[in-house]
Amino acid sequence: MTDQPQSSEHASSLPGFLGTIDSLISRIESAMLAVGVLLMAANTIANVVGRFVFQSSIFFSEELNRILIILITFAGISYAARQGRHIRMSAIYDALPPPMRKPMMIAIALITAAFMFALCWYSYGYIVTQAGRGRVLPALQIPVWWTLIWVPVGFFMTGMQYLLTAIKNVREKDIYLSTNVLEGYTADEQEI
Repeated sequence: MTDQPQSSEHASSLPGFLGTIDSLISRIESAMLAVGVLLMAANTIANVVGRFVFQSSIFFSEELNRILIILITFAGISYAARQGRHIRMSAIYDALPPPMRKPMMIAIALITAAFMFALCWYSYGYIVTQAGRGRVLPALQIPVWWTLIWVPVGFFMTGMQYLLTAIKNVREKDIYLSTNVLEGYTADEQEI
C-alpha cells in the first residue's frame, strides 16, 4: 500500500492543531456559502414560478432571501480572507524593502484579526439586545435575532483567518496574504 498525498480544498498548510482549526473553518465556510447560495436560488426560482404560473408569490420569500444574504455575506468575508482576496491598500507596503514587508504583514494580519474579534463581540452584544426586544419577522414569525446569528460567526471566522495568517507568517520564510496565498502579483495583475 502506498501513501497517496491528500488533495482537498479543505486541507490546511498549517501543522497540527492550527491546521485542524484552519480546515474546520474552511469546511464551515464552504457549507455556509454552498447552502446559502443554493437555498437563495431555489427560493427565488420557486417564488418566480409561483408568481407567474400560480399567480401567488411565496409570502416569506423576501424574508428568507434577506436571511440568506446575511449568511452569504458573513461567510463570504471569511472565505475572502482565506483566499487572500480582500481589497488591500498596498502602496506603502509595496514601497517597503522586502525585509520590512514581513513584519508589516504580520502587524496588518494581527490588527485586522483584533478588529474582527472586536466586531464579533459588538455584534454579539447587538444580538443580545435584539433578543431582549422580542421582535419577530412578520411573515416567518421567527425572532429577528436568529437572522443575525451569522454576523458574529462570520466576524469570528474572519478574525481566526487573519490570526492564522499572522501565525503562518511568523513560522514561514515567505510572506503570506492568507494561510494558503503567497504575497505577490500575478502576471495579469502586473499588466494593469
